[in-house]
Amino acid sequence: MSSQGLYTQAPDEWSWQVPAHGAARFSWEYDDGRDRLLALYQKGKDKQWDAVRRIDWDLEVDPYQPLGTPDEAMAIHGTRYWAAMSEAERGVLRQHYTSWQFSQFLHGEQGAMVCAARIVESAPDLDAKFYSATQTMDEARHAEIYGRFLHEKIGMIYPVNDNLQALLADTLRDARWDMPYLGMQVLIEGLALAAFGLIRDTTTKPLPKQILAYVMQDEARHVAFGRMALRDYYKQLTDAELREREEFVIEGCYLMRDRLRGAEVLENFGVPAAEAAELSERSPFLHMFRKLLFSRIVPCVKDIGLWGPRLQQAYVDMGVLDLGDSNLDLLMTQDEEVAERLDAERFAAEEQARVAEVADAVAAGAGAEGA
Repeated sequence: MSSQGLYTQAPDEWSWQVPAHGAARFSWEYDDGRDRLLALYQKGKDKQWDAVRRIDWDLEVDPYQPLGTPDEAMAIHGTRYWAAMSEAERGVLRQHYTSWQFSQFLHGEQGAMVCAARIVESAPDLDAKFYSATQTMDEARHAEIYGRFLHEKIGMIYPVNDNLQALLADTLRDARWDMPYLGMQVLIEGLALAAFGLIRDTTTKPLPKQILAYVMQDEARHVAFGRMALRDYYKQLTDAELREREEFVIEGCYLMRDRLRGAEVLENFGVPAAEAAELSERSPFLHMFRKLLFSRIVPCVKDIGLWGPRLQQAYVDMGVLDLGDSNLDLLMTQDEEVAERLDAERFAAEEQARVAEVADAVAAGAGAEGA
């Protein structure tokens, strides 16, 4: 099924080309490499999974109530626009919000796939190439999942947000080999984990919960990979080179904080652009999302060695400097545990159903014998 008929607005172009300036690097050193990275590579291989089999796609999703999250999560709730809507119109609004969120997930995952492939091409060390090859497969699976969810369950796709597209372009255009790591593994993955986690922990619907939990299990490894590779490399850079990376992080953080708000959904419902931006800015859900966003990004930035005065001042201005001491390893461990617990619960329920089915069959057979 073509996606073209599902877009709320056709993209300016159906194929987006980003000029690449980096060099492809080969390594003729086939030694074992770094133990930590090779262990992560092994884990990446061990944890591969099939989205067709692991996710229960037979679960029904009501496109007009796809997540079951409180209506208060929508910026328009409680306004005169909300009061003027019928219940059917509110259902369509829920569909649009979910479509916008998961469409950005879809576009971001395609960007992550391209960035991971770029790392395979440009990273100087073979162990990094090995791991990023497994990540490329992970990101392809994630794009497959979000695309299928939007096609089959929501029936609507939003174009890529201009600011997400700008961040992807900045990440991919830079010729320095470490920039796809910094832009994708630290900033965009941090953004994704915050958004995924917020919905995973608030949705009451089993299919989106499964999707987000399983995707986040992969993403925890990806962030660990970026941290390992960049921490090692940034120890070798000059102060001037580190400051250039910090400027990139500052710009990216402001971009994600101020411009990824979903105001285009409200504009599609007749809310003027300036008012849509204001309503989105006042949303308690957006404030919660931002807190989660920086709880992932700030400690990672600090951990890899980007912690100069200008960057710290930017985080003071954003009110998130204290998050630099957050336990990122604990957050990532929790992401993995949520997925494992969900699997255990699902398999236990399936086993109970099978036992009950066998018991019913035995009872029916005994009854037939008695007759």
